[in-house]
Amino acid sequence: MPECQFNIPFTGETTELLNRAKAAIEKKEGNFTGDDQEGKFDITLMGMTVAGSYVVAGKELQVSIDSKPFFVPCDAIESYLKGKLFENN
Repeated sequence: MPECQFNIPFTGETTELLNRAKAAIEKKEGNFTGDDQEGKFDITLMGMTVAGSYVVAGKELQVSIDSKPFFVPCDAIESYLKGKLFENN
């Protein structure tokens, strides 16, 4: 069972969004594998690993966080991913 689940709506092309997310995660020495339908990622932030997966459903990423530090709330992870990794502005 995932520790967190949330959706990230987006506009534009799926490939473009995921390419930006991959570049942002890899820039922070994380891992990103997947395609325009689904994939997995992990990233270490301040010495703590956050790992999860995504599924593309129309113009929305359905994100599941499978591993996170217990003291980091899900809404903080969601906010970080929306603002830093999956931004589409």
